[in-house]
Amino acid sequence: MLEFINMDYSNINIRLATDADLTTITNCAQKAYAHYVQRMNKKPAPMVADFVSLIKKKHVHIAVLDGQFLGYVVFFKQGDTIQLENVAVEPAITRNGIGKQLINFVEDAARNAGIARVELYTNEMMTENLLLYPKLGYIEIDRRNEAGFNRVYFLKRLS
Repeated sequence: MLEFINMDYSNINIRLATDADLTTITNCAQKAYAHYVQRMNKKPAPMVADFVSLIKKKHVHIAVLDGQFLGYVVFFKQGDTIQLENVAVEPAITRNGIGKQLINFVEDAARNAGIARVELYTNEMMTENLLLYPKLGYIEIDRRNEAGFNRVYFLKRLS
């Protein structure tokens, strides 16, 4: 059980995930996305992601505080864009700004790589995300059905 409920999360460390983090990341994905299963009538893509491959490709970073896992983010370069594939925080500690810090980390990594765009998608049934991403400066650019999911695409141009 996490003992970090009323902590200051401003000093979290975000680092590249290793093979040793696999179980923790997978468990976090299962817990963080479980409430969408009934809404979508199937598991969301992050619940069935190939984290072994994503970790090997160095696409996964984790947030930790005092050695305690808080959440993770999956992102990678695709052409002239950074694709933000997945972000999840341990459900017991959501609403503490950890997800936002992980997204900021992705945006900073893009800027440092000279990339001026971050693109992401979410499922149309994840209505919370449809409200969140515009508040973070993302604009909706497309809607499509892919791999059996109704996805909503967002883009943020970085300065």
